[in-house]
Amino acid sequence: MAKANPPSETLENDEEELGAGNLTLLGHLNELRIRLTYVAVALLITTSFSFIFAEPMLQFLLGPYADSISGVVELQTLEPTEGIETFFKVSLLSGAIFSMPVILYQFWRFIVPGLTRDERRYVFIFLPSALLLFALGILFSWFVLIPAAVFFLANFLETIFKTDWTPSGYIGFVLRMLFWIGIAFEMPVIVYFVARVGVVTAQTLREQWRFAIVGIAVLAAIITPSIDPVTMLLTMAPLLVLYVLSIGLAVVGQRQFERSVAIE
Repeated sequence: MAKANPPSETLENDEEELGAGNLTLLGHLNELRIRLTYVAVALLITTSFSFIFAEPMLQFLLGPYADSISGVVELQTLEPTEGIETFFKVSLLSGAIFSMPVILYQFWRFIVPGLTRDERRYVFIFLPSALLLFALGILFSWFVLIPAAVFFLANFLETIFKTDWTPSGYIGFVLRMLFWIGIAFEMPVIVYFVARVGVVTAQTLREQWRFAIVGIAVLAAIITPSIDPVTMLLTMAPLLVLYVLSIGLAVVGQRQFERSVAIE
């Protein structure tokens, strides 16, 4: 005869399975505060550590500019604090990249209370895939988008205005490209998990492809603060591919959601 679980053990299992999902509004806000605190501490630590290596990282980021003009890079500092602000920008970006595993993990911990016990196991898929896509976005931006954009803009600037970029202008441009392209590459993972919980379907994504193209064009224009069509098209191309990939992953997530609903 099977042995029954003690009432206390059954109660603990029920609380583990259901109690976390029954948080009040104040409970969710408190949980959000805790997760943001962990993220802020991690970002502070990684940014402080990155500030030690800010100068070599700055020289590394100047590489595409030096290659585009085939010469020595001379950035013009126009404000007294512009140099130190540039160092902080580089350190902050480096800190955000190094703390990304913590950021994604804390995001996962925040949404876990709304998931079932089986769905929580997807953390082993979510974290590696999200980190991989973020890294691919940074690599694509560094090796494809930034060289093309910097080559066009630097030669145009030198030909028309006979001047150089400022540190805040050039470094800010490169950092925005690196970070936001990396974030944009997270689209397939986000769409999969949204479809997995039944919020969106693959059919909806297929039917709204026109709005998706317009949204991707707007996003590309925001990510690439330049008006040249080459950089914008280079930015849109991978985002469109990622959207198609997201539709395929939405099919998988939707089927898993429907299967779990049928079982319940």
